[in-house]
Amino acid sequence: MADQSQQPERESVREGEKEREKESKRGSLSLTVEPRKRKAATGRMLRGLSARNPHELYYLTMQRAVEKMEQLEKGARRRLRVCVATCNRADYSKLAPIMFGLKAQPELFELEVVVLGSHLIDDYGNTFRMIEQDDFDIGSKLHTIVRGEDEAAMVESVGLALVKLPDVLQRLAPDVLVVHGDRFDALALATAAALMNIRILHLEGGEVSGTIDDSIRHAISKLAHYHAVCTRSAESHLIAMCEDHDRILLAGCPSYDKLLSAHQREDYVDIIKAWLGDDVKEQDYIVALQHPVTTDIKNSIKIYELMLDALVSFNKKTLILFPNIDAGSKEMVRVMRKKGIEQHPNFRAVKHVPFDQFIQLVAHAGCMVGNSSCGVREAGAFGTPVINLGTRQTGRETGENVLHVRDADTQNKIYHALELQFGKRYPCSKIYGDGNAVPRILKFLQSIDLAEPLQKKFCFPAVRECCSQDIDHILETQSALAVDLGGTNLRVAIVSMKGKVLKKFTQPNPKTYEERIELILSMCKQAIAEAIHLNCRILGVGVSTGGRVNPQDGVVLDSTKLINEWSGVDLRAPVSHALHLPVWVDNDGNCAALAEKKFGHGKGVENFVTVITGTGIGGGIIQHGELIHGSTFCAAELGHIQVSLDGPECSCGSQGCIEAFSSGLALQREAKRLHDDDVLLVDGMSVNNKEQVSAVHLINAAHHGNPKAKAVLHTAGTALGVGIVNILHTVNPSLVILSGILAQHYEGPVQQVIGRRALSSTRDVKVVTSDLEEPALLGAASMVLDYATRRIY
Repeated sequence: MADQSQQPERESVREGEKEREKESKRGSLSLTVEPRKRKAATGRMLRGLSARNPHELYYLTMQRAVEKMEQLEKGARRRLRVCVATCNRADYSKLAPIMFGLKAQPELFELEVVVLGSHLIDDYGNTFRMIEQDDFDIGSKLHTIVRGEDEAAMVESVGLALVKLPDVLQRLAPDVLVVHGDRFDALALATAAALMNIRILHLEGGEVSGTIDDSIRHAISKLAHYHAVCTRSAESHLIAMCEDHDRILLAGCPSYDKLLSAHQREDYVDIIKAWLGDDVKEQDYIVALQHPVTTDIKNSIKIYELMLDALVSFNKKTLILFPNIDAGSKEMVRVMRKKGIEQHPNFRAVKHVPFDQFIQLVAHAGCMVGNSSCGVREAGAFGTPVINLGTRQTGRETGENVLHVRDADTQNKIYHALELQFGKRYPCSKIYGDGNAVPRILKFLQSIDLAEPLQKKFCFPAVRECCSQDIDHILETQSALAVDLGGTNLRVAIVSMKGKVLKKFTQPNPKTYEERIELILSMCKQAIAEAIHLNCRILGVGVSTGGRVNPQDGVVLDSTKLINEWSGVDLRAPVSHALHLPVWVDNDGNCAALAEKKFGHGKGVENFVTVITGTGIGGGIIQHGELIHGSTFCAAELGHIQVSLDGPECSCGSQGCIEAFSSGLALQREAKRLHDDDVLLVDGMSVNNKEQVSAVHLINAAHHGNPKAKAVLHTAGTALGVGIVNILHTVNPSLVILSGILAQHYEGPVQQVIGRRALSSTRDVKVVTSDLEEPALLGAASMVLDYATRRIY
């Protein structure tokens, strides 16, 4: 009987073992079985075995517990825990739209809010209250500001935030921390989160403003794992900073989602009256907001004082906001109170205006003045005239509504700017957004894969491998291979870092493309072999050639008539492929300007023009230290500036160009005409039958007193001078450098024409003759020496 009673139990155990074998074949704990089927099967087994086998019951109970844990984990993974940290009134205006978007989708996101910085300071409006009024639950309030409003207080505030943040971040355990902008509080947030292995989404990285904010903003970008930027330019900056393009979202500014619909609000008149008084009308008041520049506090306080004086004199109702908490703000407030601005009948001084009301005040203002980013960003959405004072926003992309007064060193400058801008209206600008930033950012957050490795990767550009640091390498002379393609000769030179031509090779320029490329490569290889004997290290190849050149792609677009089969030629690819060196290509006139910039009279000069006077007339323009190429790479075609409506025919097909009067070919043409008329030669001169008459004979005849030759040179010098006067009136350089074989003959006449014909404001320009013997070769070398050395060392 005992054996019979135990038989069903043994059979059930065997059934259980078989079931476990099947489960193990399908995967441990049936992880691949659909949850509903697995739950039903487990329930049936529990009911059948609960009274038979306690071991089997324990096993299946544990299986049920694991299934519940898996379901809970799967449900938790569906919601992304996002912590938004806000430090001040300005960044909340950008973060609030995102916070509302997160809160509206509780099935996808779990929102945590951390408030710190000037939000919690009474002097700055206790702006945390507006976050509570927006019905957000604040998870943590951190008092992180050390008062003092100087550089040391900013550093101490960062340190205090770093002390307090770890506990909060550990308790909240967010999947992603959202940080905005370039404030020192945000730097503390990003530092703490990065060290605690929390993913960071940085808003508005990649922008440029010209102060310490740039350094802080870029530092946060390097700590952040994901980026939501406002403009294409900012996106390009982040890519140039080696950030992963796949983790950069071009979203636009979140505040624009609200701004672009702000004009539809009907109660703006009530808002204006509430803040400025019943007698103030639309577009008849000013909004002023000036912050200290922490890298130049003394000057920013001076500009603030001048701005207040100008506003008092301008005599318009003004809403002036207190500055932010950066170093120098205390002194600004002291200046404001010393001038009695808070009691002045034309001013309303406030610590804070709710953002939705502030944008109405900006939208309907007659003008906005100061250095707030709101002026160059948000105000553009309404076409509100803006006067940007000082350097705080230098580098920001702006619409045509912004008038910059970067050197705001007098009250009159600011007053004059107010006269120019007040009451104008400009077209609305959408540089910073199209009103759809928040949906893009929320979708971007959903795409974050938390299973991906946390360690961020940087996308560095390809560089050559570093050379070993042995004594031979240290003693090598860093050099460039310079190639000059002229109408007659092809020259290759080894040029040192100091601009010394160490070795030069010259050959006649072949007539066909194939022969020319073959000769270039042959001469370059010969020069590289010679460089080894000279203990020179060749960093790259620079090519100077006549014609229109696209230096970005290294392509000759259009050639001069002096070089055959040289249009649409890719020079960079074959030379770089054959020599295994980086290659730069540019027009010979531009190369002459680069040579002067690095080795000649243009060294250290911000704005100058180089004019080449040789077989043809060409040149290059340096503006703000950079070479100007133009939209289609034909800037500085100085030889084709027209100086006469009915002058001689030019090689370009037009008439009366400088080149038709003043080039070597033009002088040769006139010399031949005089010689044919038998009026060229004077006593002491002779030309044999085999000798070709050239510009040299004309110049010699003039020096020997030939009046007709003198008249030709005078006309040539005058034409060149008139052309240079046109250049002075167009780009206003501080220096004009005459280069080429005819330069010394033209310096005097050009200065005379400038003295007679130029505007008085440009007559003091300095005109000099180049001291460089090889401007084309040195310019070609400078392209290599300027760029290759930056990349390798």
